[in-house]
Amino acid sequence: MNYKKLLNLFFAFFAISLLSAQISLGKLGILSGSVQSDVLFPQEDSLIGAKKYEQFALTNTYVTLNLASKYVDAGARFEFLKYPLPGFESDFAGWGVPNFYATGKLGKFRLTAGDFYEQFGSGLILRTYEDRTLGIDNSLRGGRLAAEVFKGVNIKLLAGQQRRYWTHNDGYVAGADAEFAVERWFKRLDESATFLTFGTSFVSKNEPDETIVTDASHSLVLPKNVAAYDFRMRLQKGDYSFLAEYAGKINDPSKDNGYIYKNGSALLVSASFARSGISALLQAKRSDNMSFRSRRSQVLNSSFINNLPAFTTQQTYTLAALYPYATQPDGEWAFQGGFSYLFKRKTALGGKYGTTVKIHASHIRDINKQYLNGFQTIDNSLKGSEGYKSSFFKMGETLYYQDVNLSIDKKITTDFKLNLMYMYQYIDLAVVRKEIGVVKSNIFIAEGKYQLNKKNALRGELQYLQTKDDEGDWIYGTLEWTLLPSFMFTVSDMYNAGATNLHYYKALVTYTVGSHFIQAGFGRTRAGRDCSGGVCRDVPASKGFTLSYNYTF
Repeated sequence: MNYKKLLNLFFAFFAISLLSAQISLGKLGILSGSVQSDVLFPQEDSLIGAKKYEQFALTNTYVTLNLASKYVDAGARFEFLKYPLPGFESDFAGWGVPNFYATGKLGKFRLTAGDFYEQFGSGLILRTYEDRTLGIDNSLRGGRLAAEVFKGVNIKLLAGQQRRYWTHNDGYVAGADAEFAVERWFKRLDESATFLTFGTSFVSKNEPDETIVTDASHSLVLPKNVAAYDFRMRLQKGDYSFLAEYAGKINDPSKDNGYIYKNGSALLVSASFARSGISALLQAKRSDNMSFRSRRSQVLNSSFINNLPAFTTQQTYTLAALYPYATQPDGEWAFQGGFSYLFKRKTALGGKYGTTVKIHASHIRDINKQYLNGFQTIDNSLKGSEGYKSSFFKMGETLYYQDVNLSIDKKITTDFKLNLMYMYQYIDLAVVRKEIGVVKSNIFIAEGKYQLNKKNALRGELQYLQTKDDEGDWIYGTLEWTLLPSFMFTVSDMYNAGATNLHYYKALVTYTVGSHFIQAGFGRTRAGRDCSGGVCRDVPASKGFTLSYNYTF
C-alpha cells in the first residue's frame, strides 16, 4: 500500500471517528445525511444504439453523512459506481469513500482538513464543485482556513490536490482570497442599505514536468507553477445591483490551447434591477485562453480549477434543451439580457388574475484572433509560441450561439394555469460538439396545469421544434397526474419527425412519503448532451427499467 492510500485511510478514519464521538454526545451534535441511488436495468435496442450490458443492473449510488456540533463539523460520502450508469463507464467505475472532512470552529475561524469545495468570486479562477448528473467532482483534498480577521474583512487560505475520478492529480493547488465589505466601516452606507464589496484572489497550481515534443529533436520547457489572479467589485443599492470582475492567468500551455504560451484573461460585467412585478438583467463577458486545469493534458470535464459561467438560459423544457451550449474556454464574447414584467390584475393585459411576460436573449461569438502561423487555427507549428494575438474589443466573425426566448405565464381560472413559450435558437455544432453544421430552430411550447380538486392535479406539455438542419423536426408531449399526498404518474414521448422517425418514450410512477422519494419507470433515452451552467457531458443511448431512491434526513 502506497503513502497516498495510507493518507486517505487516515483522513477517512479521522472523520468517521469524529462522527462517532459526536453521535455519542447526543444533544451536542446534529446528524444529517442523504442516500441517492439511480438504477438502470438495461435492455439492448439496436434502433437507438443502446448497447447490451453483461450486468443485470447498473447503478450510481451515494451515501452521505454529516454531523454538526458547536466546535466541530465532520462528514463523509460513500460512492458505489462499480457498474455505473451509461456514460460513466470509462472513468467513473469504482467504489469507496472519496470524500471526507472535518472542520474545526473557534470564534470567527474555520479550519477544514480533508475534502472540500470552494469558489472565489464568480469562479473565474477557482470553483470546485460536485454535479453528479454531469459526472463532475473536482474537490480539493488538503486544508482550508476561513476567518473574519477584521470587521468586514474576510479571508480564505487553501491548498490541496484535486480529485480526478478515483485518484488525485500529482500537482497541488494553492490559493488565497480576501473580501472587504465597505458598508461595515461607513455608517451612512449601512443605514441607506448600500452594500459595497471589494475582493481579490490568487490561485497557483504546481504540476510535475512531462515531455511534450514539438519535433523529433525538441520538446517544450513547461512551467511547473502557473498563477492566476482576480479583482472584483460588487455594488448593491436598493433594487439595483452591479458587478465587475477581471481575472488573468499567466502562460499555461495545455492540451486545451494546443500548448501555446499566451496569457489568459476574463472580464465579466453584470447589472440587474429587481422590484415587485418587474426585473431586468444585462451581462457581458469576454474570455481568452482561460482553460485552467490542475493537469495540463486532461480533456473533457476533468481537473478544471476554474469555471466560466455560460450566458444562456438554463432551459427546463425538453426540446428547448435539445441543443445546449457549452462554454468555450479558448475564447468567446458572450452577452445576455433578460426582462420580466407582471401585468397587474384587472388591467387590459393582466386580466382577472394577472399576466407575467418574460423575454431573454443570448449572443455568443468568437474573439478576434490573428494567428502567428498565418492560418485561422492552432496547429502543431504554434507549440511553444504565443499562438495568436487578439484585440480586446474586436470580435471575431464566427457566431457560436444565439437565442431569443419569449414566455407568457397566465392564470386562466382559479384552477387552470397556462404557460406559453417561443424560442428561436442558432447553434454552431462545429464549435460545441465538433460536428459539421449549423442548426437554426424555432421552438413552440405550451404547458397547462389543471387542479381537479384538493388531491388531484393534471399537468400537460406539448412542444414542437422546427428545423431544416441536423435530424429535422421534433415533437414532445407529456402528461402528469399528481395524486396527493404521495403519488405521481407520468407518461411522455419525444418523437423525431425528421430523419429517424424514432420514439423516445417514458412511463414513470413516483411515490413520496416523508423524506423518502421512490421512482420506477421504463423508457428510452436518446444519445445527446446533458448540460448545466455551460458544462456538458455526452450521454449514450439507453433503454430499460429504471429505479431511483432518494432519502434525506
